[in-house]
Amino acid sequence: MSKKPSAINIIWLSMIVIATVTAAYTGNMEAITQAMFSSAKSAVKLAIGLIGPMALWLGIMKVVEAGGLMVIIARVIRPVMLRLFPDVPAEHPAMSAMIMNMAANALGLGNAATPMGIKAMKELDTLNKEKGTATNAMCLFLAINTSNVTLLPLGVITIRAGAGAANPSAILIPSMLATACSTLVAIIAAKTLARRENPVAPATTPTEEPEPAVGKEEKEELIPPGIVGKLFMLGLILAFAGAVILRLTKGNIPSLFGPQFIASLSNWLMPILMCTLLLFGFFRGVKIYETLTDGAKEGFNIAIRIIPFMVAIFVAIGMFRASGALDLLITILNPVTSFIGMPAEALPMALLRPLSGSGAFGVMAEIVNKDPDNFLSFLVSTMQGSTETTFYVLAVYFGSIGIKRTRHALPAALCADAAGILAAVFICRLMF
Repeated sequence: MSKKPSAINIIWLSMIVIATVTAAYTGNMEAITQAMFSSAKSAVKLAIGLIGPMALWLGIMKVVEAGGLMVIIARVIRPVMLRLFPDVPAEHPAMSAMIMNMAANALGLGNAATPMGIKAMKELDTLNKEKGTATNAMCLFLAINTSNVTLLPLGVITIRAGAGAANPSAILIPSMLATACSTLVAIIAAKTLARRENPVAPATTPTEEPEPAVGKEEKEELIPPGIVGKLFMLGLILAFAGAVILRLTKGNIPSLFGPQFIASLSNWLMPILMCTLLLFGFFRGVKIYETLTDGAKEGFNIAIRIIPFMVAIFVAIGMFRASGALDLLITILNPVTSFIGMPAEALPMALLRPLSGSGAFGVMAEIVNKDPDNFLSFLVSTMQGSTETTFYVLAVYFGSIGIKRTRHALPAALCADAAGILAAVFICRLMF
């Protein structure tokens, strides 16, 4: 039986051709020509820029994996994950990496979530019989990843605070509810579409030699620190706690959820997370420096591997915007958006969000800075905090392991995006 081409083939080619046809009518041929080259250049720059964060967080992942944190977390939520991913063994490295990725996304730690997601895809590929084709577990993970429940959309709240919004954190509850809806739709869509397709069976044994499961080879090499090392690190932890108490007693900790508090939280969260994970490995006896640098080596190879996929996606998006096709699509869809209660000014945000994270963020920031306390700003802030850049995630995650046949991953993710946007409109109408 012949395989159907992936949906992304049609969508990508359609964007290129539609952009060219539109540019022929609008006279934007020069603009799309420039967009082709500038977008390709931007994709390579972004991929190279990912090397540092990716190397760092893959190294940290290696430390906590060697220390056994992944297994501990996996066991806590094992019942839910086993139901969602029955093809993935409970204590396989893929399971724990997926959990860490979802947790990082929930906390709004995008720089940490991407390397963890790539790590999860790499481990899922060891269970894949048909290389180059996404398994059901991969499709479901990507759909959930693009709709992951967001607890702290810190970037959006910081923009609102800087614009002078009366209550910058007002989008917390709407964002959580909207992402809960999109995540539920992502799971239902991925599971439903998987049943309609010919399943890609997971391998009974890994097709590549996977990294040793935590608790086997690594555990034999753990060397717990001596009393001096433990006391030294405990002293530093107490010193940090003392610094927090000192700031509290002096009264220079900003009020809870105030503009300065949100900005401080976004700055504090990442270093605290990094120190917590590394200290866990240290007290468990992991050779921190050696293990981190060993894991960081993967970041360089992965960054190079994803460049072709990112170039393809960025060029299509750049041409589509520069040609005027996006503006035309907004005009066509305006009656539909008016019917569901979405302001016409929010439509560019809704259409850009799955395509371009930076583009959508720019639209959101511009709207919020004009009037941070009106309904439109409230809505686009919720959209930004409750949806994900689907095409970017698909290009990076699948590109990192050479997946060319994405099966139902893109349709499921786009269903989740649509659900998230509709839920954001409905919830914002109720709560504003």
